[in-house]
Amino acid sequence: MRVTRAFPIVVSGPSGSGKTTLVEGLLDRVPGLRRSVSTTTRAPRPGEIDGKSYFFTGEEDFEKLKKGKLIEWAKVHGYFYGTPRDFVEETLESGFDVVLSVDVQGGRQVKKVFPDAVTIFILPPSYEVLEQRIRHRATDPAGTIKTRLENAREELRALPEYEYVVVNDGLEEAVAALCSIVLSERHRRARYEGSFLEKF
Repeated sequence: MRVTRAFPIVVSGPSGSGKTTLVEGLLDRVPGLRRSVSTTTRAPRPGEIDGKSYFFTGEEDFEKLKKGKLIEWAKVHGYFYGTPRDFVEETLESGFDVVLSVDVQGGRQVKKVFPDAVTIFILPPSYEVLEQRIRHRATDPAGTIKTRLENAREELRALPEYEYVVVNDGLEEAVAALCSIVLSERHRRARYEGSFLEKF
């Protein structure tokens, strides 16, 4: 039985940092976690499933969601992304920590709504490695690659706003670091429910 309050976990990092792969590893290894599924106006990539990878929608419907239905939203690389408020709140109330893989703009907004959210920034070993990863993506056209590289430098400036940093220089080590952060945060004294501590 869980005796600490559930909390959101914000994972950010520039395109090519490997945050999606690391979040998958975190979800596989740590029980009691749920992924937040974002809504986006971009088209699905090969292999992505609506409702599991993202909720894919048009700009007109996204505009309606912006009126109180999203915790955060941002325009990234020319497309809108947002986090459904109901899903996150209901999941937290059910006792599951929610992992949000969002950009730095979204991370700022989540922190405003949930001040107790844990924020983690994923870094590549170097900018050169980041550039190489982005350029080797077969799914992105040349124009998008250029935009992602420009945005990556801007996102890196937000690093001081995050509580934790994980350098993705090796998959196993980086996933282990993420797991350690989450498990440690679950034992933070401030997260214990008052009724439980009153027993002692």
